Amino acid sequence: MAALRVRAIAALTRREFSRSELFKKLSPFAASPEHVNQVLDVLIQEGLLSDERFAGSVSRLRGAKYGTARVRYELQQKGISGDTLDAAVRQLKVTESERLEAVWERKFGNPPLGPEESARQQRFLAQRGFTTESIGQLFRRLRSR
Repeated sequence: MAALRVRAIAALTRREFSRSELFKKLSPFAASPEHVNQVLDVLIQEGLLSDERFAGSVSRLRGAKYGTARVRYELQQKGISGDTLDAAVRQLKVTESERLEAVWERKFGNPPLGPEESARQQRFLAQRGFTTESIGQLFRRLRSR
């Protein structure tokens, strides 16, 4: 189990991991899933492993480029759920319009010249995980400029 702990700490020094991710990463090196769970429980008690901290990190990094829906999906894929997921999503929703405008500004910078260009820009932003409501608000503001 000591070797498993060393592997876990080595992984955590490189970046934050969710419990689920670290479990998958360590499982091939463990005698049983119970050993992995024991190591992870100790790391959580010591404050070295935290799903809340991981969710916050992903939200900050991915939220700069992607919308709430996309970040929510990525967090779910990494094994984050329940209150931790809800808290991260709530925090992202507060800044959705500012993040959307920043992404639009970096990618396009100029209001669309016609309906085709407008549709293309809106599709891009929707694929990035921004809500249709916030995209609509942005384009209404752009038209009123």
